[in-house]
Amino acid sequence: MAIITLTTDFGVRDHFVGAIKGFIYSELPEAVIVDISHHISPFNITEAAYILKNAYKTFPKGTVHIIGVDSELTPENKHIAVTIDGHHFVGADNGILSFLAQEIVPEKIVEINIHDRVQGVFPVLDVFVKVSTHLARGGQPEVIGKRIESMKVLKGLSPLVNTAGDQISGSVIYIDNYGNVISNISRKFFETHRKGRGFELYARNHKFERIHEKYSDVINFNAEKNRRNADGERLAIFNSSGLIEIAVYKSNLETVGGASSLLGLNYRDSITVKFV
Repeated sequence: MAIITLTTDFGVRDHFVGAIKGFIYSELPEAVIVDISHHISPFNITEAAYILKNAYKTFPKGTVHIIGVDSELTPENKHIAVTIDGHHFVGADNGILSFLAQEIVPEKIVEINIHDRVQGVFPVLDVFVKVSTHLARGGQPEVIGKRIESMKVLKGLSPLVNTAGDQISGSVIYIDNYGNVISNISRKFFETHRKGRGFELYARNHKFERIHEKYSDVINFNAEKNRRNADGERLAIFNSSGLIEIAVYKSNLETVGGASSLLGLNYRDSITVKFV
């Protein structure tokens, strides 16, 4: 079974997604197409990297993932096909795939060179589908490109530690549908540099001294239900991706708001951990 996933910033109002799927079926009628997301913020490669990293690992090995974000071919934005963790990724060399390769060394990186054999100005349709269906059939990456040794690294996705080793400087890399704010500080990175010390976590002028394991940790289940008052409580948590997240319990951006709106946190804002 040939599985091809799509992650784009195209939305679903225009014809783009439908055209891509139609061309995939024309090239490979037996393909199974899965939409990961078409609502990436326009040209937001950090957001695309976060969503793709958390979704791809649930698919079988051999799945081909098309990335349609910031995909125009330029002298600084080449097209690549990368094999990571047994999966094939086809997209632009804009740094998205470096997030996936932070802890897993790519098995193969190929710079795509079939552009003289296709026509059109829509690379996801004209180039990425051709490459992806080739890989989904079991074709070798070297047929559609030349081997290269490295790809562009996306800056800002890795937190930093000061020279004294007592402070981690991170940032917001994603805000989810609930308004929860996800940082780039992983549990592994946090524990490695914590070394058993206490800590203070700061997000703007908000201070946290505990990182929870689940959202409901803020509830005192020993109290009577009408006295718990946990809704709207702010908290820090290690989320399902193993990253520090700032959340508001039972948030809703359309009604009461979420951590992003209630705490005034935005994409790229600083998240700081001070060890004490």
